[in-house]
Amino acid sequence: MKKQGKVPFGTNSTYVVYRNVKDYGAKGDGVTDDTNAINAAIADGNRCGSGCDSSTTTPAVVYIPSGTYMISTPIIMYYFTSVIGDPLDMPIIQGLPGFFGIGLLDSDVYYPGGASWYANQNNFYRQVRNLILDLTLLPANSLNAGLHWQVAQATQLQNIVINMQPVSADNQQRGIFMDNGSGGFMCDLIFNGGNVGFYLGNQQFTSRNLTFNGCNTGVYMNWDWLWAFKSNTFNGCKIGIDLSNMDNSSGAGGVQTVGSGTLQDSTFINTPIAVLTSFSNNSMATTGGSFVFDNVDFTGATTAVASPNGTTILAGGQKIQSWAQGTVYSAFIAAQQVGNLTCYEPTAASARIQRMVDPPPKPSGLLTPSGTIFERSKPQYEELPVTSFMSVKDAGAIGDGVSDDTAAIQTLFNTVSTNQVVFFDHGAYLIRDTIQVPANIRMTGEEFPMIMVDGSSPTFSDINNPKPAWRVGNPGDVGHVEMTDMVFETRGPAPGAIIIEWNLAGDQPGNAAMWEVHWRIGGTAGTLLQSNICTKTPNLQTFPNAQCFGAFMLMHITSDASVYMENNWGWVSDHELDLPDHNQINIYNGRGILIESQKPTWLWGTAMEHSMLYNYQVANARNVFMSSIQTETAYMQSNPNALVPYAPRSDYYDPTFSECFQQTCYKTFGLRIYNSAYILIFGAGLYSFFNNYDSACLLTSNCQEHMVSLEKSEAIYIYNLNTIAATDMVEVDKVALVPNIPNANWFCHTVSIFEFP
Repeated sequence: MKKQGKVPFGTNSTYVVYRNVKDYGAKGDGVTDDTNAINAAIADGNRCGSGCDSSTTTPAVVYIPSGTYMISTPIIMYYFTSVIGDPLDMPIIQGLPGFFGIGLLDSDVYYPGGASWYANQNNFYRQVRNLILDLTLLPANSLNAGLHWQVAQATQLQNIVINMQPVSADNQQRGIFMDNGSGGFMCDLIFNGGNVGFYLGNQQFTSRNLTFNGCNTGVYMNWDWLWAFKSNTFNGCKIGIDLSNMDNSSGAGGVQTVGSGTLQDSTFINTPIAVLTSFSNNSMATTGGSFVFDNVDFTGATTAVASPNGTTILAGGQKIQSWAQGTVYSAFIAAQQVGNLTCYEPTAASARIQRMVDPPPKPSGLLTPSGTIFERSKPQYEELPVTSFMSVKDAGAIGDGVSDDTAAIQTLFNTVSTNQVVFFDHGAYLIRDTIQVPANIRMTGEEFPMIMVDGSSPTFSDINNPKPAWRVGNPGDVGHVEMTDMVFETRGPAPGAIIIEWNLAGDQPGNAAMWEVHWRIGGTAGTLLQSNICTKTPNLQTFPNAQCFGAFMLMHITSDASVYMENNWGWVSDHELDLPDHNQINIYNGRGILIESQKPTWLWGTAMEHSMLYNYQVANARNVFMSSIQTETAYMQSNPNALVPYAPRSDYYDPTFSECFQQTCYKTFGLRIYNSAYILIFGAGLYSFFNNYDSACLLTSNCQEHMVSLEKSEAIYIYNLNTIAATDMVEVDKVALVPNIPNANWFCHTVSIFEFP
């Protein structure tokens, strides 16, 4: 394909977005040391490496053709880099016998003394796809990894095979070493051999379709807050998942560092111990090690769950519908007699368990014919010829972040055929009116091109008359729409913009879908919503600056729609990524995602952060599945509070906060479910870190009052709910039912199961 992606807001007019490592001297012949050539391809163009916190103006696609590339030190992946191999004949990156370094690929280099290039929680926008990583020439006792993956949101691993030395007494090799971060998503990975296939440590993550063949331990969980595993296979491992890690640094008997997790639709084959856990009746912390199994096949395990001393907690040789360890809350409506009146109000019964539980009712539309939750990996279109791709730049779009590209994009959408794919070359495409996405279209982007909604347009400037910017289908439409690898943002304030409105229902499960499509409101070059205008003001009584408004809403899934979402991050910027100060900023975005779908809808590994009224709202909906959702409350609240500047609107079913009396109550709901049923959530990390940028409230766990609100709803099932600094984890019909204090985990507060049948 013609390479015409350009950086719209950079200072180097000759900057190259797409790089082929062979153009930089890599041979891929299985003999030559290609380390320097591959690293040169990545570093070219004065990119964001050592000494750079972050940058969106130096992105790179680094393409590795088929071949075997020998390396002697790590391939260092700079900020905002996608390393992509040939998916039809995957290249091999193989460590030479004298290889020295943390891993064959390194996403965050350590300086001597322990500091790293990038703050682990801010290491955004990275992909690695279609590679074979080979450690088999390295000594088995070398503490090397195939991949050092210390990352945060908008990151992805897909279609990777990691080959290690066969298991032996001295084997120390690890497939993936993840020591820190705030992610994230990965899928379709194979680990062969090694001591540990996946050594993990991160706040929250979704890991789908991982296969572990002949590892000593498939997954070693060093620490986490929340992890969602789905469709994983453990074949011939000694231990499948090790959850037993304890921090003994305090000398008080040890604190569990594994917060919580879920394991769904997974299988253990020829694996003696499937899961090792240190959870017990007197675990420290109280809810540390909370875990839920859903539809797991343990027939190939001698012991399904064991304690470190070898005690069998759950026998193998069986399939499990649902099993849990942790705290369970069952909510219900109770009748109370008050004089001559019978009053009904929500209440809940709690218990600490380690046993079988009743499985949730799963709507058939969410399932495959075999009864598992539906999933579909991001298409890469490797089977299509080059002639199938239609470039928006060839169609007349400019992509400079200033020119109006509305007409060019719409014209292309109106003329493209169903067997073609619209290709957004890297750039920033300004739209000043609604783009109507037809019911049958596929589109993909080169290293996250930006669709910029122009807030100066009358279409998107009226806070009282919101309009969709990117409208997928019309109400009632059924068809096939796919979107991959794109970023949506605004140019200036756009308080009347609904960034994406999704009306389409798929003609088959997963045919109406978006993978790696993200929102980024402010905080970057070209947005006009940066730290020079929108810096935080915690020491002043703050009235929102109209220049720092974001959008009305990030996404609206309407009642006729169904959609499959995977690894989508709705980020209202809390800090600057491009200007040198990297300061925290105030961006006032009205709402995160509103889900009104009555048809099957799946959200895998999504996150919504820092909107004002709510991050996730499910209203008038049914048949929704969510895995590992993550939120953060807007940092500047309660200065101002959630009601400013976007007043609640009944036509969008907004929360009114009518139950509130104190300032810490008027804060972003992490999750609100209104008038809905059959909502299944497997993993939720809903966090509140500040009160007006002051983190002292973390010490007393009261940065805000309520985090999850259920109103006029039923058949709600939440597994591994994790909150931070919310006094009440869950309220039902405005009655607080789940306090945080008795559910303390090592950092979060955790409930293994909350159900409201």
